[in-house]
Amino acid sequence: MAGFRIGRGRDNNRTPQQPPRQQPYGQQQAPQGPAPYGQQPYPPQQWPQQAAPGGHGEPEYFDPHGGNAGQGQGYGQGPGQGSGGPSDSPGYTQAFAIGEDPYPYNQGGTYQAGAAQAAAPSGPRLPWKELLRGIVTRPGATFLQMRDYAVWGPALIVTFLYGLLAVFGLDDTREDVIKATLSKAVPIVLSAGVAFVICGLVLGAVTHTLARQLGGDGSWQPTVGLSMLVMSLTDVPRLLFALFLSGDNMLVQVLGWVTWVAAGALFTSLISKSHDLPWPKALGAASIQLVALLSIIKLGTI
Repeated sequence: MAGFRIGRGRDNNRTPQQPPRQQPYGQQQAPQGPAPYGQQPYPPQQWPQQAAPGGHGEPEYFDPHGGNAGQGQGYGQGPGQGSGGPSDSPGYTQAFAIGEDPYPYNQGGTYQAGAAQAAAPSGPRLPWKELLRGIVTRPGATFLQMRDYAVWGPALIVTFLYGLLAVFGLDDTREDVIKATLSKAVPIVLSAGVAFVICGLVLGAVTHTLARQLGGDGSWQPTVGLSMLVMSLTDVPRLLFALFLSGDNMLVQVLGWVTWVAAGALFTSLISKSHDLPWPKALGAASIQLVALLSIIKLGTI
């Protein structure tokens, strides 16, 4: 009679239990074991894997021209695109070479708020003879060409000489200078020349400040220097006749008003060309200087 041995049977030859295999990344093992009553067993679930654009799951190699080495379609190219440039659609990557600007709209420099872009000079600096001649014969082109050049030398010399002669154009001061001795007359004449230079500097600075307040972008040195030249040159015709005629003379009075209107036109052209302003704003910037010249010089003889 065969006996039964406890713990021994057909399962003794079973191989030792192996640990479960680790699932690859992206796959999830469904729970094992019997499914609940009335339900189907759990099927194995897998996360969908996105295939590489070239197929076969190979890694992609980029070239600087937007394509993939060894593949027909460049990385970042959408449907319907050939071997041209990379796509700008969201989700795609575009390769750039070293030193290449990835933002083509930024070509031309970085924008700086409030920075004025000054125009380049339209020509070389004019000599003092051509400068004085150009203010009278072609003022617009001269002011535009000299908008970035300082003219301190001609401005100071011409204004100082004009101040020396302006003393004799006023009736009261002319009588005082003529009756005074030489030692007293020389300081009066020299002080008048210096006073006109200071007056021209102050009035030119006021005009430049008003032009900048109205939106102008010109430099202060050319503006002040050219305004001094305009102030002096426009009053030369009246002054020449006032030296020999009385200030009450009708011809001197007419020349005074005509030269004052001409000074207003030249100041308007100067501010318009030097500060890139329309003529109404340019005339408004020069208004204080025009009123000051009328009250200081013209009304003294008219």
